[in-house]
Amino acid sequence: MSLKLMNLSIKAVIAGCLSVAFYAQADIKIGVAGPFSGPNATYGAQYWKGASQAAEDINAAGGINGEKIVLVQGDDACEPKQAVSVANRLADQDKVMAVVGHFCSSSTMPASEVYDEAGILTITPGSTNPQITERGMNGMFRMCGRDDQQGSIAANYILDTLKAKKVAVIHDKDTYGQGLADATKAALQKRGVKEVMYEGLSRGEKDFNALVTKMSSLNPDVVYFGGCHPEAGPLVRQMREQGMKAKFFSGDCIVTEEMVTAAGGPQYTNGVYMTFGNDPRQIPAGKTVIEKFRASGFEPEGYTLYAYASIQTLAAAYKAAGKDNEKASAWLKANSVDTVMGKKAWDSKGDLKVSDYVIYQWDDKGKYHQL
Repeated sequence: MSLKLMNLSIKAVIAGCLSVAFYAQADIKIGVAGPFSGPNATYGAQYWKGASQAAEDINAAGGINGEKIVLVQGDDACEPKQAVSVANRLADQDKVMAVVGHFCSSSTMPASEVYDEAGILTITPGSTNPQITERGMNGMFRMCGRDDQQGSIAANYILDTLKAKKVAVIHDKDTYGQGLADATKAALQKRGVKEVMYEGLSRGEKDFNALVTKMSSLNPDVVYFGGCHPEAGPLVRQMREQGMKAKFFSGDCIVTEEMVTAAGGPQYTNGVYMTFGNDPRQIPAGKTVIEKFRASGFEPEGYTLYAYASIQTLAAAYKAAGKDNEKASAWLKANSVDTVMGKKAWDSKGDLKVSDYVIYQWDDKGKYHQL
């Protein structure tokens, strides 16, 4: 080979490498962070299914200004220290532009500090603790409501519809669970009803019989629990096994059919109340996507569509503002986005301008229905 041809070949190889590097960098990397292991892994699965389908659909339609979305998974197991490790990896190693996550508020709080320092745009589909958006972080958004909104809806239903006079409030000592319990307790007290009991249990425990015996002696009309299904299930079962007739009420962390498994069957969850957003599966805007999920054998319950809508939101911001997180954040606070959950808009803190919490009840078949 002549020197001239060799130089041309080398230039071609370099050009090819640069081309590959350019296209690799042109991908828009988005982290999806949540519990993909541990007792709350069902919510991580919902996040991943929703985000993956959204990315696939957006990429098939041309991507974001011609660039493809690439998702990177981060498993925090709903453990705060692990969440910080995940956040650092997504920021430093994976170089993500944005994050959809986390799920447990106790994970979202410390992880979001990492993202804020790195200038990463973050939207949580399911973390409801009010403090998440009260810390002045410019790039922090939610696709869900807040505990102070959820607690008020629950308290009003407990008093106005269930006509409760005596309410026991139990929580799981976690940022989310205790925060939700406290918000509900405050809303009850604002209406003039002081709880007859306020106690915490520990996440991971399964034997709550001593707590149930203590509750039973107070004969509450309603037991309100701030926490998730791995503890809510055994708690309600042990209440029923001890003959407690009190109505059981919880929040948006039991919105999975695994609640029935955790309780030991629909005979224990029958009649349980919970707050959650207006069922996204009933919103016409998501009909095509929902049919796609069901055709694949997956029921898009819980936070699946919240994660899908979160990816849609990031895509809309980047399409409008380019790959500049400051501009994308400002754009989201000034514009609404059409999602599978309808039109969404955010205030200056990153909270939804309209929260749509409603009441659900579980039936004797192990299914939940909006009331």
